Amino acid sequence: MTTVQPTTEESPAGQPAGPLAGRTAVVTGTAHGIGSAIAAALRADGAAVTGVDKADADLTSADQVHAFFAAVGDVDILVNNAGGVVGQVGRPLEEVSEQDWHAVVDANLTSAFLCTRAVAPGMKQRRRGRIINISSAAALTVSKTGIQAYASAKAGQLGFTRQMAHELGPFGITVNCICPGFILSNPTTERQWASYGEARQRELVEGIAMRRLGEPTDIANGVLFAMTNTFLTGQTLHIDGGEPLT
Repeated sequence: MTTVQPTTEESPAGQPAGPLAGRTAVVTGTAHGIGSAIAAALRADGAAVTGVDKADADLTSADQVHAFFAAVGDVDILVNNAGGVVGQVGRPLEEVSEQDWHAVVDANLTSAFLCTRAVAPGMKQRRRGRIINISSAAALTVSKTGIQAYASAKAGQLGFTRQMAHELGPFGITVNCICPGFILSNPTTERQWASYGEARQRELVEGIAMRRLGEPTDIANGVLFAMTNTFLTGQTLHIDGGEPLT
């Protein structure tokens, strides 16, 4: 089993204590884009943030997840952001192998299950905690990439959120979900955006009420909002600039 040595970063010395001072947060999928922005926002609000990406641990492996969280210790905030399309592109269903299906489902849904399972006992014991799952607009409509496993796994995160909110609520733990619209945030989304061409790009932007693409900080702000209300749980926040769910 791989030994994982997490790196925790705190707010710079001398910075005034924020509302999350004294809280430990874990954000998965922090190599770039949305995860990186979420980690920065939590850190700016005073949390001690540990980021983890696939270079640090395989979050689809129960053993590696256990080792990682054992090294981190008590966790007050968990943001399940890891996932993505695992390098895949849209293909007809009959051309999708079982291995490809499981790779995407595991990266998005199984990782959220394993990480949540790792932190839940400690949160229950302390009777407090915040868990936020980063899903996708694909969970509410269809995947723009046409990847069946991605749309299915992201929809599964919505059900997982509702179920865990019901189970963990009596212990003072809130569980919520954010469904971002199209966020130009990493090499995968940049390639996807480029593949549309100018006409399709213009059509997509004109279909968004705010007339712009989302940015990683838009999602990070949603995470901070979800932490401010102790009575907000089991909810899905659509942060998509008013993009139609078609």
